[in-house]
Amino acid sequence: MIRLHLPFLAALLLATPAHAVVGGTEAPDTSLARSSVMVLSSRGGVCTGIVLARDVVLTAAHCAAPGAEHRVHFRDESGAPVMLGIAARVLHPGYDAGAIAGRRRSIDLALLRTETALPARFVPASLTEAPIAAGTPLTLGGYGVARPGDHRSTGTFRTATLPLVEPYGPSRILAWLKGPAASGACEGDSGGPIVTTGGGVLAVTTWSSGAGKGSGKSSCGGVSQGVLVGPQRAWIARTTGAWGAEARWE
Repeated sequence: MIRLHLPFLAALLLATPAHAVVGGTEAPDTSLARSSVMVLSSRGGVCTGIVLARDVVLTAAHCAAPGAEHRVHFRDESGAPVMLGIAARVLHPGYDAGAIAGRRRSIDLALLRTETALPARFVPASLTEAPIAAGTPLTLGGYGVARPGDHRSTGTFRTATLPLVEPYGPSRILAWLKGPAASGACEGDSGGPIVTTGGGVLAVTTWSSGAGKGSGKSSCGGVSQGVLVGPQRAWIARTTGAWGAEARWE
């Protein structure tokens, strides 16, 4: 699980926005950024979320688990922080909080309904269930740290383009990305989009590993993992439909 611990709101909202995604590129004005927000926890967790409708956000389940208060965060056009309360939260029934430690299967997804609508500048993302071959370049985006352990480096949307790697096809649940250099998801990028070259969201980032030798205790820069959204289309449709919304699919 990719988490970043900060005092709820204070440290994040008072800090100057910096970077995100290790080894990535700043992309705050891209279409991918306009369909992404931050998800904050009263326990200090920071994650990324994907806008599916003006009041619906898709994220990782571990970013919205019970036992904490959550908010959807973004900055308005003047740069001032905005916090939206959560009116409803649904974790995927296949989510297992202890899956990583127990080496068990888990569908780490959650849908959030905000109390008020996001501004019109946010554009709902399109999801895709198109089959993708190993080696295909995919782009991962998020608001997490740019440098492992540097919690003040959150807040600016960044992206990294990495190839899809095996194992992939047999699971039909997860996707893995890994490039030749140390880059990819890091703390705070959970819940963020993994998209195809056409811009459709293929998966939701949920976990990352260190880059190997020389990475020390870092859990970033190695493999980035996401949950494929295609196999979960029925759950997404059922949940958003109950809220009077509908996710877009390519």
